[in-house]
Amino acid sequence: MKKRLFTNIGELLQVREKTTNPLAGKEMSEVPSIENAWLLAEGNLIARYGKMDDLADVSDAERIDLSGRKVMPAWVDSHTHIVFAKSREEEFVMRLKGRSYEEIAASGGGILNSAKKLQQTSEDELYRSAEIRLNEVRALGTGAIEIKSGYGLTTDSELKMLRVIKRLRENYPDMPIKSTFLGAHALPVEYKERREDFIRLIIDEMLPKVAEQGLAEYCDVFCERGFFTYDETDRILQAAAKYDMKPKVHANELDYSGGVQVGVKNKAISVDHLEFVGKEELEALDGSGTMPTLLPSTAFFLDIDYAPARKIIDYGLPVAVASDYNPGSTPSGRMPLVMSLACIKMKMTPAEALNAMTINGAFAMEIEDKCGSITKGKLANLIVLNKEVPSLDFLPYAFGTDWIDEVYISGRKVG
Repeated sequence: MKKRLFTNIGELLQVREKTTNPLAGKEMSEVPSIENAWLLAEGNLIARYGKMDDLADVSDAERIDLSGRKVMPAWVDSHTHIVFAKSREEEFVMRLKGRSYEEIAASGGGILNSAKKLQQTSEDELYRSAEIRLNEVRALGTGAIEIKSGYGLTTDSELKMLRVIKRLRENYPDMPIKSTFLGAHALPVEYKERREDFIRLIIDEMLPKVAEQGLAEYCDVFCERGFFTYDETDRILQAAAKYDMKPKVHANELDYSGGVQVGVKNKAISVDHLEFVGKEELEALDGSGTMPTLLPSTAFFLDIDYAPARKIIDYGLPVAVASDYNPGSTPSGRMPLVMSLACIKMKMTPAEALNAMTINGAFAMEIEDKCGSITKGKLANLIVLNKEVPSLDFLPYAFGTDWIDEVYISGRKVG
């Protein structure tokens, strides 16, 4: 078993002996750390850590002297769509000229545009492009990721997307990759006047085949104005539960959709987006066990209102933050930028943002026993910061600086 001993760590951030519950409210402002530290990775796991003054000799380990650089756990990106066929920069220009996201979608753009391109793309080509994106975000410090389907919108194409995710999981066993079925992402043009037929297709054909082939752990629905209603979302999530697919919901991105409430009703692992949150949503989430997940780079790219992170945290709730990497509304998986946006635009503190993007993201993926903190027995997924980084607060402040020096996933250096 390969052993790596990291010594002379300037500060070891996010050190937690136990991670049994997500951090909520004021807890999110705390990031425990050890200054002048060491960390021992045995194989793919964190074995021990402590202060340099207490380091006993580990003669059979490869020693890596970090010379005062800081170390933090790798990002946990709990919401992405990195399996897609082509970029959509033409829609970006349309928005610059005044067309809204909903107008573009109604004219056959948006998700339907991606679906058309994906249906015409081979599985191998989809895999190659998704692998490039996965390696891109790994190099930027992402050590765990959730990937959704939803650009297929036919049974064959949804299964094709999910098989690509399965291949990524098989070929990158060093990092947790979760798969989510999002067949209810948009209504195909041919079903515009036959909504019920498409709902039945999802429930009677897609879900059984996804389950039979073991391709998804979660089922997500885009519960939103112009997409799927509260009742439709409820039906799909209840049908998915019969196949042991746990619920997630795209909720309240464009309006008050009821997505939060239907997610909580179905015991969703997370409800994601949440640009629109009022008293009813806060009360529904309180004590529910459902993780509110915010996607600030989506609001940035679409130029829409940001999720009210301060309101949610100050209410005493937990928050996770993810990238939403996708071709239409967030063509980036750059989590350092997401951290800056969370602080600058959603008024989260650097500590709150770090917690939201590590340990709370791990809870949103149900991998809190594997990722999200420096804890004995968890994966040695580590980000080594540049020597120039003086503090945690510097990370979102220096939004244009490449402050990641090295990335280790399961104890092995990436790149």
